[in-house]
Amino acid sequence: SKRIAEIYVANKAETSKTQLITTRFGNVLGSNGSVVPIFKKQIARGGPVKVTHPEITRFFMTITEACQLVLEAGATGTGGEIYVFDMGEPVKIKDLAISMIRLSGLVENQDIQIEYSGLRPGEKLYEELLTNNENLKPSHNELIYIAQKESFPKGKMLEIDQLIKEAQEGKSNEILVQQMKNIVPEFKSMNSIYEKLDL
Repeated sequence: SKRIAEIYVANKAETSKTQLITTRFGNVLGSNGSVVPIFKKQIARGGPVKVTHPEITRFFMTITEACQLVLEAGATGTGGEIYVFDMGEPVKIKDLAISMIRLSGLVENQDIQIEYSGLRPGEKLYEELLTNNENLKPSHNELIYIAQKESFPKGKMLEIDQLIKEAQEGKSNEILVQQMKNIVPEFKSMNSIYEKLDL
């Protein structure tokens, strides 16, 4: 859904009087929905700390970094760009949990247990910040890159308009997901009932 929104915005940017710009980055530490406050609460309760999978990794950035990216994109963009923040190396969520337990003066799997709950439907083990069709260009800031603009056929926008119409009409999730996969064929479902639509 995020990729489809990027395509939609990039196309609208070509004809809009408003400068439409997209920023793309990973998880913002300490924001609403961030795993950090969740782990803090679990540790304060005496555990367990719940991680979905021992190998799951995510990119992280601070609130300050996220704000800087958005402000700089707004200040320097001319419309249609996708700004990508250099997220560094991805972090294993398990390692983040262990670090937080140790910073609390405790020992993992002794004072605080780590439990693996299994991947949620649709959840990926690894995050991707780029599609295979994109290349990064440097910007004025060494930590910020610009994904080269892609050209999309007019039919792609018609497909997105059709998807919006079908969603408003209350079509089934299966019909909507199939339409989304048609728009973004490189997307493959993971740990999901919609994997059958990839065949």
